[in-house]
Amino acid sequence: MKALLNHQNNNSNCLHKTSLVVCNEPEAKGIKLAESFGIPVLVSQLPEINDKKERRLEHERIIDQSLQINDIELIVLSGYMRLLSAEFISRWNLKIINIHPSLLPEFPGAYAHRDVLSAGVNISGCSVHYVDEGMDTGEVIAQRKVPVFPDDTVDSLSQRVKFEEHILYPSVIDKLCL
Repeated sequence: MKALLNHQNNNSNCLHKTSLVVCNEPEAKGIKLAESFGIPVLVSQLPEINDKKERRLEHERIIDQSLQINDIELIVLSGYMRLLSAEFISRWNLKIINIHPSLLPEFPGAYAHRDVLSAGVNISGCSVHYVDEGMDTGEVIAQRKVPVFPDDTVDSLSQRVKFEEHILYPSVIDKLCL
């Protein structure tokens, strides 16, 4: 999120603006960051409802209402580690994007760098994709590649991929705003 906000503040050609940050974790670092940029924040923890499905749907209804009130046009996920329901995704069809630290469809999920290194591949990278009901299964919009070196660790690969993510994500958002 910091790279996106820096892009918006430091690039006169930027075509997008963050209007609201939504977070389900009250201690997330992104809250203070957003506030330091003057961006409103909605902290929406999961409601205390026993039925997991109903709890998830109610949580998404709260978020959806806030998105509607704030005239949000595109949902840009940045560290949001929850799968969204089919109902929510259908309301925001092709209006939710995410960035993932691998060349999708290869190595989806939370441990992409570990999985890349375990597989012994020579190339990795990052992907911006539309969000669908699956985990990192939506249509890929754009990708950037990085080499994988024999002595790479999860940290060293992560840093190289993150550098490319910080270039790719804001440029894709700008292109979607044309």
